[in-house]
Amino acid sequence: MEVTTTDGGSPSPTTTSASPTPPVSSIMQGADVSTLQRAADLGTRFYTANGTQADPLDLLKSAGANYVRLRIWNNPRSGYNNKDKVLQYARTVKAKGLRLMVDFHYSDTWADPGKQYKPAAWASHGISQLQTDVYNYTYDVCTSLKAQGTVPDSVQIGNEIHNGMLWDDGRVSNGYYNLGLLLKAGYNATKACNSGTQVVIHTANVESGARGFYDGIRAQGVQWDVTALSYYCMWHGSMSNMGNVVRDMRSRYGKPVIIAETAYPYTTANADSTANVVTSGCSGYAISQSGQQANFAAVQNTARGAGASGIFYWEPTWYAVPGNGWNPTDINNSGNEWDNMAVFDRNGRINPNIRWLP
Repeated sequence: MEVTTTDGGSPSPTTTSASPTPPVSSIMQGADVSTLQRAADLGTRFYTANGTQADPLDLLKSAGANYVRLRIWNNPRSGYNNKDKVLQYARTVKAKGLRLMVDFHYSDTWADPGKQYKPAAWASHGISQLQTDVYNYTYDVCTSLKAQGTVPDSVQIGNEIHNGMLWDDGRVSNGYYNLGLLLKAGYNATKACNSGTQVVIHTANVESGARGFYDGIRAQGVQWDVTALSYYCMWHGSMSNMGNVVRDMRSRYGKPVIIAETAYPYTTANADSTANVVTSGCSGYAISQSGQQANFAAVQNTARGAGASGIFYWEPTWYAVPGNGWNPTDINNSGNEWDNMAVFDRNGRINPNIRWLP
């Protein structure tokens, strides 16, 4: 969702593997908290619903979360969500007993269906070199995490990539061959690092069924462990259709399916100078704290009823705080277009209703 690479030599495929963190639940009850490290560095405070200051990860755990997703950008100007920062925050995540998903954007900035820009260091690289780039970068990040005792439980090879990644070389409109090469490089690197880490491939085209994409990469011999979909009711059609797509994905590909991103507004008010990206809700769900949880519960129940193995709320802790902006090229002065979608209000108090359902 939106809105300098270390390139070593190719490792041996016989690299010793470690086991992932034992699951705390068979269901991935997740939260993408990629802006939370910046919030902590700014001294941002989080509170229970009654105003008692508390650690935000503890609050999410108390609401039922057991998994954290962190995006990684190659060389963002802000310095946040890069390799060093992800390594640092992975230690915090694991110390809380939470599982870890690393979401590789393979970009210096946001990668989503409308933009999949190469990182600057790879800008002139063609498909052959890009395969090596993806392999080496993925392997380097994964093995660095493993070396400090925070082996990722899962990794995403690309973010919302139904239009491809590392454009133009990996653009789907040019066919699936090049994209298949890139995805295989990411898969092989992950498994060489740690055979137990699950490889996730994530798209956002739930409303159109997703079959075309996954059929396309499967035809290229791409392997993956978890099929991931984004679902925001204001953009991705009816909840019943989402359930049908989850059911179809499980049956067609024989792999676990997760909703890797979802969220819902608790207010229409804007807490800073940047306009909110979502300004209306969905039929049947009030724009309120209770409506936010009702929608989240419905997404969970619908997806789980169709056989999904997990649901992640996208950026539940990203309430409006000066200096924690959306633009990685100007993090200090840009605002937050997601503040009304967080599960913490503009004063940092958690929605008392929010729950990840067991």
